Amino acid sequence: MRLARAILASNKGRIVLALLAGYLGWQGWLTLAAPGKVAPELKAGQPRVNVMVTLPFPPERFHVLEMQRFGRVSGTEDNSVEVRGVRQDDLNAIARPYWVRRVGPMEEGG
Repeated sequence: MRLARAILASNKGRIVLALLAGYLGWQGWLTLAAPGKVAPELKAGQPRVNVMVTLPFPPERFHVLEMQRFGRVSGTEDNSVEVRGVRQDDLNAIARPYWVRRVGPMEEGG
């Protein structure tokens, strides 16, 4: 209890606590916003789906490598990354980063 009082009494302690609260709030927001980025037609059906992950900018190597954690990247097109074989359980995880705008179905036949 004495430690908590000492932390709250110091400016540095309050700054660290404010930063920690901000970080946890940001992580909570990312987690809550992720399901809204996933297209409803992806949420029912097969155990693995092919998705088009839309970004607000052309994807760079980093973004492609991040998407490879969830499936096989088959290419990029404008501001999107095509990812094949994504597990249903990974859809929210793929949508969680702040730079992902939408996770939708990939148009087949292209």
